[in-house]
Amino acid sequence: MKKILSFIGLALISSSVYGQGSPDYGNGLKINLNPEGDKYVRFILWDQFWIRNTEMNPGSMVGGEPTDNTWNLGNRRARILAYAQITKRYMILTHFGINNQTFINGGATGTTGTGGYGNGKKPQLFFHDAWNEYAVVMPGEAGKFSLTLGGGLHYYMGLSRMTMASTLNFLTLDSPVFSWPLIDNSDQFARQMGLFAKGKYGKFEYRMSLNKPFATDLVPANTLIPGNEVAVDNNGNPNWSKAGYFEYQFLDTESNLLPFKVGSYLGTKKVFNVGAGFYHQAEGTRTSVNSNIEKHDITLLSVDAFADIPLGEAKNKMAVSAYAGYFNYNFGPNYVRNLGTMNIAANDPNFVGQRALAGPGNLQPMIGTGNVVYAQAGLLLPNQSEKPKIRIQPFAAYTYKDFEAFDKPSSQFDVGANWFLDGHHAKITTQYSTRPVYTSPTENPKSKGEFIVQLQIYL
Repeated sequence: MKKILSFIGLALISSSVYGQGSPDYGNGLKINLNPEGDKYVRFILWDQFWIRNTEMNPGSMVGGEPTDNTWNLGNRRARILAYAQITKRYMILTHFGINNQTFINGGATGTTGTGGYGNGKKPQLFFHDAWNEYAVVMPGEAGKFSLTLGGGLHYYMGLSRMTMASTLNFLTLDSPVFSWPLIDNSDQFARQMGLFAKGKYGKFEYRMSLNKPFATDLVPANTLIPGNEVAVDNNGNPNWSKAGYFEYQFLDTESNLLPFKVGSYLGTKKVFNVGAGFYHQAEGTRTSVNSNIEKHDITLLSVDAFADIPLGEAKNKMAVSAYAGYFNYNFGPNYVRNLGTMNIAANDPNFVGQRALAGPGNLQPMIGTGNVVYAQAGLLLPNQSEKPKIRIQPFAAYTYKDFEAFDKPSSQFDVGANWFLDGHHAKITTQYSTRPVYTSPTENPKSKGEFIVQLQIYL
């Protein structure tokens, strides 16, 4: 009877925690296709719901009314991921869902007003990932070396650990976003279509990809003064992009079955890694001077380090999680991209005063030609009692950006805590974040804040 159930049934496998901080979920929800369990389909389902209060940039309005502070609700992510391993060498993965749905935006495209549709209703379900892969050299077949080749819409985008971060186990509330430097321009929600290679040699891990970026066609503003040109995303028939990330894992080795890098292991692993990566696409942006178009390469470089160290031997031991990275971005002259996660505001046409250069709401200069330094750290606190089961992990993060388009650099920080009900599988995260607000490219930016409560469950 047990063999029959394992062959056809849904099973929660608990042989390995996989760094999620809860022994109750293990490998997750699986359909075993043979009694041994090495042929299977695995499903991961999750939702991240935000309750947020935002200080708005000057010149903002929401729902037609001027405002400088507002509350908002939204589904940051609601997704399903499934992958199938029919033999030890073949795997196929699909990942689909929605992102960033609020009461006022994030809904179906081309809809306005009320009725059956509205600005925030019926968001588009789309594929985030869809690829297949083949293990050319399995671990152990050639000593310490392994190699897997794959292709499709994939997340093996190189550059940094944060660029390939899992959205299920962040240390902080969310990604700093700048680490997805092409987000929804020449990629599809941090993915591109192409070929990839991944593998290990002992404690050395490598990931490389060759991709065809998605076409972009923004028109550069013309200037008559050389040096004032501003690069925009316009790659025409895109040249191939090349990307890679190379990492040495000094302590415990991490799984590379999937590309998603863990943000915090909650004391279940002892990890210290150092990595470096790149992304390059020829002629990915354009500028215009005296109506003469010039094309520019996109060259992105990073070095980073990650540590997750348990402290003590007790059952509910403490753990330190930390990450630091340096990013050097070149998109062409004065390139800046302004982004704001789930931004609900529009420009107030009647506003009198200095507007934010980035625009209304929570927009900020997120990505640009220049340098970024980012660091985060958290401490999982001990909990000796069995009940309540909650674990607490306070954290803080700091971002320094020095973009070519501004005379003055910016600094911003995040501070908060994870409240683990069942590891990363069921948690509440509270975070306060600041962002820079430039009203002039030559002056120091001011600062605005945002407080967010996230409710996360994933199975």
